[in-house]
Amino acid sequence: MSNPPKPGGTARSATGLRFSVKKAIDRIRVWFTIQPRVLKVAMLSLCVLMVAAGLYSFSLMLRRGPVAGQVGAFVMEGQTGVGVGSLNDQLPVVLGTSSLLSFLESHPIERVNVIYKPLMWNVSERIFLIESHNRYYAFYPSDMETKIFTDKAVTAAWGGKLVFIPRSELSASHLRLIERLDERFSGARPQSEKYAWTTIASGLLSVLALLGVLGFLFMQVKGQFKALKFIEPSQVHGSIDDLVGMDDIKAEVAQIKDQYQRRAEYAEYGIAKPFNVMFSGPAGTGKTKLASYLAKELRLPILFHSAANLETGLVSGGSNTLTRILALAKRRKRCIVFLDEAQDLFMKRGGRRKFDDDTSNTFLSVLDGVRSRNGAEIIWIVASNFNSETMAMDEAMLRRFQMKVDFRLPNQEERLAIIDHYLGQRADKVLPDLDLRHLVAVTEGCSPADLETIVNQAGITAVQAKGMIGAGTLMQAAERVLVGNVNINTTQERQRDRRIIATHEWGHFLVDLDRERKLTHDNWEQMLAEVKTIKISLKANPRTNALGFVFHKQGVNLLKTKGDIEHEVRVLLGGMANEELFFGEEGTTNGAHNDITRVTKLLHHAVGEMGMYRKTRLNFGALSEDKSGGGKEVDDETRSIMEAQSERLYGETRAILAGLMPLTEHLVAKLLDANEMNLSEALFEIRNFEIAGLSFTGPR
Repeated sequence: MSNPPKPGGTARSATGLRFSVKKAIDRIRVWFTIQPRVLKVAMLSLCVLMVAAGLYSFSLMLRRGPVAGQVGAFVMEGQTGVGVGSLNDQLPVVLGTSSLLSFLESHPIERVNVIYKPLMWNVSERIFLIESHNRYYAFYPSDMETKIFTDKAVTAAWGGKLVFIPRSELSASHLRLIERLDERFSGARPQSEKYAWTTIASGLLSVLALLGVLGFLFMQVKGQFKALKFIEPSQVHGSIDDLVGMDDIKAEVAQIKDQYQRRAEYAEYGIAKPFNVMFSGPAGTGKTKLASYLAKELRLPILFHSAANLETGLVSGGSNTLTRILALAKRRKRCIVFLDEAQDLFMKRGGRRKFDDDTSNTFLSVLDGVRSRNGAEIIWIVASNFNSETMAMDEAMLRRFQMKVDFRLPNQEERLAIIDHYLGQRADKVLPDLDLRHLVAVTEGCSPADLETIVNQAGITAVQAKGMIGAGTLMQAAERVLVGNVNINTTQERQRDRRIIATHEWGHFLVDLDRERKLTHDNWEQMLAEVKTIKISLKANPRTNALGFVFHKQGVNLLKTKGDIEHEVRVLLGGMANEELFFGEEGTTNGAHNDITRVTKLLHHAVGEMGMYRKTRLNFGALSEDKSGGGKEVDDETRSIMEAQSERLYGETRAILAGLMPLTEHLVAKLLDANEMNLSEALFEIRNFEIAGLSFTGPR
């Protein structure tokens, strides 16, 4: 038995159909809105032509329907009447000298024989043999003449004398006669019959072309609807309260919300539509989330688009895309347009090619248009990672933004709140009473997005281990996110490389430890808390192409003293210095390439930009910047000072490590056995080495 239809099923189907039709019509309207005027005119013309052609074809079908029925009746009558399929052999055949219709109107007609041969469903070859005065008059009419003949056959006196004879039913003698007539009429056949296949092919190509145009339009509508789609406030998940540790930034956004909601009151004070907003700051600080939450708070639809994808590779491609976005926004009247990754829009204009600045120029006019009296109430939010302190920005573009919100990386207290927030979302899978101080210290300089990734990675690790999220799981996740995936297989069978790497990494660590011991007066508990190194590993790191690494936390001091810079240089040179001490100058490797590069940048900053080690504090680097963006030139004096300071600091580093060679040998052996050691394990080995009274007095 079949199941009875559910009550209301038909109503739901009708509602769903209406919704689908409305959605399709809305998409077409949106697509039509953002197209250039030329394409709009072309599409309207095409639609009018298609409608006109359809109406004309329909009228022809109505007009020809009765005629076709009557001609069909003639065929049936001829097939059942006298003389069907036969011709009179006694009558001579002559060629008609006038037109078929003129002959029919001016001569007495006894019989009209239509000899036809079907070619296709609507095309045939036909010869008319008209019997008059005891003769057959042969005609081969044109397409137009045949059409008129068919129309007149309905009412003409000779219409009742029509006889249709297929060639297949002719006798052999009559068939030879028709073949001779074919030869006689070979040059006068209608083109539609002579080239019937080309007519059909042309029709098929026309249909395929029409289907191609419709398919192109469908893909255009579908593609542009996905690329330029507004998200409704109800589709935004979460709220502005989910952004933890951003109170100062949320206060700025609250001001935007207040000005938009009370814009009439602000206008009384001469503040008219301050709705061009610039978000700037490091990646992952929540610019996109904050824009979506603002849209939800204001109950406005929001359109997300990447400014990096404005350019299409064609001249004026970016400006055309901006024009389409503006057309969509004006259609919604009240909305938010969010352009992300907009660094290029803020670059100074004036390139060599005129169209290099087309997108920026168009955007300038768009922002001005929004502020005009007749402009739509649109909030433009442009987000970028632009740093105005180090990169030159276009002042005309900056003036278009009445409000600027600067995002920053979270401080220590905010990082703790953010991590607690993300752990709270999965509280039943987190161990109680977690001590997050170490994790917070490790994640210095991380964005909120980085912290969310660390917590998510810890959850993945916990699922795979079928356990809970704990402090160890979080630290393991932090290492994977901050350092990358590591493996032991790259260096496992290379004992020489592993020993060199271990010696190199301990060189960095011991130089740093030497300073910490002096600052803390050998307070091991304090060193455990303040030493930056977290782990020393012989595992390869594909992210940096390093065969080993030191995982360390960032410093909390934003300002660096001259002593801090010199210590950082010594730590970087420690790896190469230790290689030279143990393997000789010829035994040093290219593993210190990254260290030397960082040392060069640090010393250039100190000497060329900060004026350190000079008599005057001047930034000569600012005068030698390459205006084309190719880097900085180093003058001879700066180069000489940098080389001298590098040589001095390298000598000091080598002297420190020379007195620690026995300890280094001990630590290298331990690291080769364990593959990696954390800070507490390293300090434990150093204390045991000292308690055993082993010598620190340099090389043997």
